[in-house]
Formats: sequence, C-alpha cells, structure tokens
Amino acid sequence: MAFASAQSTRIQGLLLAVGALSITPAQAGVMGAAPAKPMPQAISITRQAATAVLEKSGTSSCLTGKLTNALLGLSSSCEAQGDRSPICALANQAAVSTSWSMEFMERTSKELLKLSDTPVATTP
Repeated sequence: MAFASAQSTRIQGLLLAVGALSITPAQAGVMGAAPAKPMPQAISITRQAATAVLEKSGTSSCLTGKLTNALLGLSSSCEAQGDRSPICALANQAAVSTSWSMEFMERTSKELLKLSDTPVATTP
C-alpha cells in the first residue's frame, strides 16, 4: 500500500511539473500573485510602504515584507490593467529581485515615490 501511495504522489508531482511547463512566465506571476486592486489604491499602498522604508519605521524584516507585499500588489494591478508604465516596470523588476538589502529597498523606495508623483498612464 505504501508503494502505491508513493507512486501516486510521484505521478501527481510529475503532472504538476508538466502543467507548470505549459504556463508562460506572465501567467505564472499572476497565478501566485496578490489580488489586483484599483491602480490608485495599489499606488497608495506602495507609497506607504516606500515611506516606511525611508523613515525606517520598523525592523528590517518588517520593512522588507511591507515593501515586498506592496510591490507584488502593484505588479498584480499593473498586470490586470495591462499597464506598462515606468512604475509598473519598476514594481515588476523589484518584485523578482533576490537582493533585498536595506540599500536596495531605500533606492527602490525613492524611485517608487518619484515615479508615483507623476500620473500613471495605462499603455495597452
């Protein structure tokens, strides 16, 4: 019986892997992404997180989580609306970064605040 269970688990894993290979990177991002919010709300949340990072109002891990969640939410909102503006490009780029040092977060936060001061144009 244990053999059948292990074999079933391997088959399920294989099916998941095959299914994952048929998904484009854009679809993969959306599947595990935060729910899309209206752009003004997503930008407001991102500005709050960026401001918290620059003011150092929290522990490093808390600020990392706050900024990461905001960027993922913004990225989802951008994807849902087909927005390819500079702030969306930055959100997409930063969200997949593996180097979340305080320096990176501060630099990203400054750029997010700068870009969010300008109106967001939706590009089809």
